[in-house]
Formats: sequence, structure tokens, C-alpha cells
Amino acid sequence: MSKLASDFVKTSDTKAFDLDHRRIINYNIGKYDAAVERGLSKFANLENSKRKAHTVKWKVMENLDKLLPEFESNFQRRGGKVIWANDAAEANKEILQIIKKAGAKTVIKSKSMATEEIHLNEFLEENHIETVESDLGEYIVQLLGQKPYHIVTPAMHLSKEDIAKLFNERFGTPIDATPEQLTLKARELLREKYTSADVGITGGNFLIADSGSIALTENEGNARLTTTFPKIHIAIVGIEKVIPSINDLDLFWPILSTHGTGQNLTVYNTILGGPRQSDESDGPEEMYVILLDNGRTNLLAQKDQRQGLYCIRCGACLNACPVYKNIGGHTYETTYSGPIGSIITPHMAGMEEFKHLSYASSLCGKCTEVCPVKIDIHKMLLLNRRDSVNQGLSPRAESLGWKGWKMGMMKRKMMDMLGGKFKNFLLRNFFKKSWGKHRVLPQVAEKSFSKQWQEKQAGETL
Repeated sequence: MSKLASDFVKTSDTKAFDLDHRRIINYNIGKYDAAVERGLSKFANLENSKRKAHTVKWKVMENLDKLLPEFESNFQRRGGKVIWANDAAEANKEILQIIKKAGAKTVIKSKSMATEEIHLNEFLEENHIETVESDLGEYIVQLLGQKPYHIVTPAMHLSKEDIAKLFNERFGTPIDATPEQLTLKARELLREKYTSADVGITGGNFLIADSGSIALTENEGNARLTTTFPKIHIAIVGIEKVIPSINDLDLFWPILSTHGTGQNLTVYNTILGGPRQSDESDGPEEMYVILLDNGRTNLLAQKDQRQGLYCIRCGACLNACPVYKNIGGHTYETTYSGPIGSIITPHMAGMEEFKHLSYASSLCGKCTEVCPVKIDIHKMLLLNRRDSVNQGLSPRAESLGWKGWKMGMMKRKMMDMLGGKFKNFLLRNFFKKSWGKHRVLPQVAEKSFSKQWQEKQAGETL
């Protein structure tokens, strides 16, 4: 077992029985569930919308080599600059070059999972560039020195009391401050950062090929401020985020917001098509879009599993997953946690290191049921398991164990060769740890059902 896998098992064992953690996350997910139920009821035909979204994303993956150059051409036509990055190192290097060329010292960021993926904040700090998160949830976890807990709600694992305590320690606000008071304090602290930052960095919810623009969707307005005040705007976006037409936003914006937060539409929806034009009063002087691969083409090459690239990062599968609801987001030790993280991370970051995530599932299928673009997530988990076995990544003891189990299951005589006492001895001494310290091992009957049936039939014949 790899260190990442053993750490996952150890942390899961702790988190699953942390009652305070479970109370907070289940309370927050409960509020989400109620909001989403109301939001989804507004769709005249939800299933049809999901099928249409699935079809659009399928077409995108089949034509990625055409849509990305189309986006690049149209974006550059309005003065924007496109940079292609094969991996995190390339992306970070390009961003640092832009910052150094401008003589910049400070960066303001809006919420972006792509920047978390390439560990941008840590990289910039190592190069003496001050970076501040402007999304309230991201700002809170940044103050704590933590990673986001959830794709959509970075601070989902914290209660309002936890946040009040943090702000009291850092900024001297009242220990019993209300959420409204805490928000006002964060606004006061961040407003000055927007106007003084040299560079604004965002992600992108969608890349629009036919208009050469990026679409941002948010609830706090921080992304608009991040892209308006600084002289330079850099957007880091995964190559799978492209959609063919601006008309597709009519489908994707509502389906993202309803599945992400339960809203009909998020509060702020912005389309940016390049730097400030000569007849415009707002916006950056320079705008860059970094198209990030970072393992995505590895997943694209997997015909059976490329569905994972359809994901629009709504977080619905995380909120539905019984495993996530028990062990939480930080346990996964990946940028993308929950079911979607479990299917894409092994391909993007390495099957050997992250194959264990594909086994962290009950295969109940709830993730597939709630996905707004109809990714067959629980099937993808099984395919990842298949691939890890085919690549010879299973421990030798596990392979031998399954081989023995198969031999026994294929022949009844072999199953009945060992009595119940010996089987119970094997379970107690060799499989107790596998079953977990909080679970009681099952007791095998003295005689198998087959043996009992034979004896019953023989007795009746006599």
C-alpha cells in the first residue's frame, strides 16, 4: 500500500468517527439539499436538459482539437494572449514571467480550482509575490493555511463559531460576531487589496469558442473586482472547459448554478473577451488565458473514461456521496475530492499513487444520479479499478487472495473442504484488520448451506 493510500485509510478512520465534523458537514449539506431541491423544480424537463448537456460535452471532447484553436483565434483577435501549458510547472513558469515582466509584487485571486491544482499560491509565495484570495471561503481557508474542503464551498467544514474565533484571533473582531459582521470585516480587508493589486488571477467556468471569451459565474462579485481593477488579468482554465457557442450558456449557466447552490442563476455572471478596448472605460490593459492540460489529455486518451472531462465542477456528486459525507474533503489529499476526484485524479496525477480513491466508494450510484451532465461516475470507478489491476498495481497478497477465492467459488468441493471453525480462525487472524476495528467479524456457520441442503435431502429420502 502506498503512503498516500495508508494515510487515506488512517485519516478516514479518524474523520468518520469525529462527531463534531460530521455534525457540521451534514448540517451544511442538508441546507444545500433543500436549496437544490427547490432549484431543480424550476426545470420543465430536467432529464432532457441533462441529456442535452451530456451531448454537448461529448461533442466537445470529439472536437477539442478544433474548438480550442477556434477559441484562441477569436480571443487573440481582440488583443488577448493565449498560452498553452502542458503541466503545472509550465503554467507557473509562464505566470511568473508575466508578473516579473510587469514588475508586479501583489496578486489578487478569485476562486479557482485550476490554481489550486497547480499550487499557484505556494509557488508565488516562494518567489516573494504576495497573493490574496478574494472569495470569502477561500480567504478563510487561506488564513488557516488549509486547502479548500469542497469544490464549490471551500470552508464547508467550518461552523460560524470556528470562523468567528479565527477572525477574533487575526483581526480582533468580537468572538460572538455574526456571519454578517464577519462578512463586513472581510469586505473591509479585501477592498483595499483590489485597488492596490498589480495582477488579478481567475479561473474560468467556460471557454466560449465562437466568441473567444471566458465565462465566470460567482455570488460575491469578487471575480468582477479581480478582473477590473488590476492592470493585468490572467485566467487559468482547463482545456476541457471549452463549449462551442455563447448560446450554450443558456443551458450551462442554469444547470451549473442549480446543481452547485440551488439558485436559478448565480448573482454575478460575466463574459470577458479580452483586455480593455479603446472605447471601454473598465478592464485590464493586458489579458492572458492559460490553457492547462496537466494530465487532461491522459484522460482524454481513455475512451471509456474520458467522460470525466465532462465535469462542470458543480460539486453535486460530493454532496450526494455517503463516503464524502463521512470522511470529508481534506481526507482525499487531492485538489478534486469526492467521486469526481476519484475518477479523474488517477489519470491526471498517476494511477499508482491514487488508485485507492477508486475503491473509496460504496458504488451506490447516487453520484451518477445527481450529475448534471450525466457522467456515469460509478461505472468509471469500476473501470479505474480494472485498469489498476491490468497495470499490475495490486499487491501480490491481494492478487493471490482473489485467485484463491475464485478457485474456491468455482468448485463447491473446495468451498466445503475447510470447516467453519477453520474459516473463522482464518478470518480472526488474517482478515480482522481489513474489516476495521469498529466492525464485528461475521461468523461462518459450521456447515455450508450446500452441505446442510445435501444432508436435509438425504434425510427426507430416508
